[in-house]
Amino acid sequence: MNIAIASGKGGTGKTSLAVALFLANKERTRLLDCDVEEPNAHLFLNSKLINEEKVTLPIPVIESSLCKLCGKCVRACQFNALALAGKAGVIVFTELCHSCGACSRACPHGAIKEVETEVGTISKSLIEDSYELVTGRLKIGHSAAPAVIRAVKATPPFSEKTHTIIDSPPGTSCSFVSSVSKSDYVILVTEATPFGLHDLTLAVEGIREIKLPFGVVINRIREEDNLVTRYCKENNIPVLLQIKEDRHVAETYSKGRSLLDALPHLKQELRDLLDRLLGVVE
Repeated sequence: MNIAIASGKGGTGKTSLAVALFLANKERTRLLDCDVEEPNAHLFLNSKLINEEKVTLPIPVIESSLCKLCGKCVRACQFNALALAGKAGVIVFTELCHSCGACSRACPHGAIKEVETEVGTISKSLIEDSYELVTGRLKIGHSAAPAVIRAVKATPPFSEKTHTIIDSPPGTSCSFVSSVSKSDYVILVTEATPFGLHDLTLAVEGIREIKLPFGVVINRIREEDNLVTRYCKENNIPVLLQIKEDRHVAETYSKGRSLLDALPHLKQELRDLLDRLLGVVE
């Protein structure tokens, strides 16, 4: 079963929950850090790097001797990754390229070839020599986060595990969609604040659009009955877990230690949570 941990905004504790859920169930799970623009799950895990692979995409290169400066490739690119610059010819902005291939197909002179170019990396690590962490990292300046995310999700496991936990990017952009797509269940992490509720509603709309089962974990609560629980009740959304606000959690987190180090009693709750999700998906 693939479980994506997502959030409508950053700072809700999404990675904290993903790492804690992984640690509480590590004998039956693997963890994929798909927050490729800012991966940080490894900071809270004593991991050992096993290997690293490049993620590449085909990027267009202009053969100036063949180019007639007709501009058809520029007009075909919907991402503005090409520009016709007079005598300088056609300029390719590789950081904006989405590798769709439209420019090369539009060129009537065969002046465009595609060259595999590195856009990110995948790091494979072991925790306690047995438990797997896969980290995707987008190369600085590139916009191809979905490609790196897809590569992370396609990485074969070191050993067979029954569940995969996916730490998704925050927000509701195409990176979010790439990370949660084809998941069996999505956990949306939020906080009981007006900002948290606003961005949770956006994430809920996105998840419902792609028709995936989901539930909500509310972090840093002060009262069990709050604006998020009321929203979830009104919209028939299951609240899977509520975690109380605790300064000790923040202090522990700032030292690079996990949520379970601060709140060890959560381990059994997170094991029970995974078992409940199995029942929902089945």
